[in-house]
Amino acid sequence: MTVAFLAMLVTGVEIVISHPRFYWGEDGNVNMPALFQLPTPASRGSVPTGYGYVLPDQNGWSRYLHFQAGWVLVITGLVYVLHGWRAGHFRRNLFPAEGELSVGALMDVLKKHLRFERPAEGAPYNILQRLTYLIVVFGLVPAMVWTGLAMSPSFTAGFPFVVDWVGGFESARTIHFFVTVALALFLVAHIAMIIHAGFKSRMRAMTVGVKETV
Repeated sequence: MTVAFLAMLVTGVEIVISHPRFYWGEDGNVNMPALFQLPTPASRGSVPTGYGYVLPDQNGWSRYLHFQAGWVLVITGLVYVLHGWRAGHFRRNLFPAEGELSVGALMDVLKKHLRFERPAEGAPYNILQRLTYLIVVFGLVPAMVWTGLAMSPSFTAGFPFVVDWVGGFESARTIHFFVTVALALFLVAHIAMIIHAGFKSRMRAMTVGVKETV
């Protein structure tokens, strides 16, 4: 899943710079005012960016790889969710227990993070980690998939409600961009936390399921 997301991130950047302007609704083009514009040159000369040069256009292969990586993400994500639900992973490790959603409990965990306290080896997820993972697994990733499908004319031809429910093609593209930024920030923060907690032992547990013993 991580490899698929990184492939989508790289190819998504190339797709975005072909037209680094974002709109809202169904239609959007260079003759319309943009909702916002990224401060980057484009890979197409017809897009006004204020820069005096055009980046190399790699939009073709990027779109193919982006679409293929997207289906890999969907399939592996479904396998993860089905297995996690059947094995009780979400119930045991992610769903908050009674009392954990209180303001006091959340503030205590936040203070520990602000003091950069290293968690004990083998310690369970704290409430902030649980909530973050739940938002990513059941919120951001489904939103990314949904808005991605909403930008596929072949898919929306058969299922038009997918794009209608997000307000149109350009709305789907804008939402897709912000969701991707949120997931990229989560990935960076996740890697930073792994390094802080002990990169070797955490990576061993995540990749081969073996915890380092002292």
